[in-house]
Amino acid sequence: MKQPEYGRDALFLALAGVFLTALVMGNIIGTTKFVTIFETDLPDWMLGFVPQLVRDGKHYVMSVPAGVLAYPFTFLATDLISELYGRKRAQLVVWVGFWMNLFMLLIMSFAAWLPDTYGVSGGTPLFEGVFRFMIGNTLASMFAYLIAQSVDVKLFHFWKNLTKGKHLWLRNNGSTMISQLVDSTTILTILYLAGNLGDAVTGVGALTILIINSYLFKFIVAALDTPLFYAGAKWLGKYNEDPEYAQYHES
Repeated sequence: MKQPEYGRDALFLALAGVFLTALVMGNIIGTTKFVTIFETDLPDWMLGFVPQLVRDGKHYVMSVPAGVLAYPFTFLATDLISELYGRKRAQLVVWVGFWMNLFMLLIMSFAAWLPDTYGVSGGTPLFEGVFRFMIGNTLASMFAYLIAQSVDVKLFHFWKNLTKGKHLWLRNNGSTMISQLVDSTTILTILYLAGNLGDAVTGVGALTILIINSYLFKFIVAALDTPLFYAGAKWLGKYNEDPEYAQYHES
């Protein structure tokens, strides 16, 4: 029995909503705060695997921008959209996200340009501080995001075509892990060149540490979200309308 169009549309809107919310929230928060995911003293056998550049002797701290916490959900959402709705729908969401970032930037810029209502505003310095960081974060993110998400969508369907629709784990992880490396390298390099990182980031070495930590976090999350992708693809498979799905599942 054919599933109702309402269900397909509702699912697409929900996935697109997760994608857009995580994207815009990540850009607003951005690098206003770096958070420690964990820190530990590494055992001797791990020292050969962890570059000296990202540890202080045996001590390792995984520190990432707070905005990065939301970003992995964008890749899970686009991968599910790619799997269930096809490449064109996924690329459409990527472009919508790009224009939503621009819309958000314009509204925030207009609010910053308008005069402050003294005696009423409760957090003008806070707004101005977030806005100052947000401009650089959003412009850098828009450039990096468009490249990384487009790479993710193209690689996802490259692996899907290569394996004839088999091996979900390969197209999920193969596309996400590569595109997230592109994203981390691009956005943090732009922010470094724009002077939008902290005072301690004074050279390429410190920048490289941030890139590696940011990517390691995204890499781990991408590996952990594989069961979610499998569960989502199977549970929501009744809504699948990707033309490639029919091509690879003809009886």
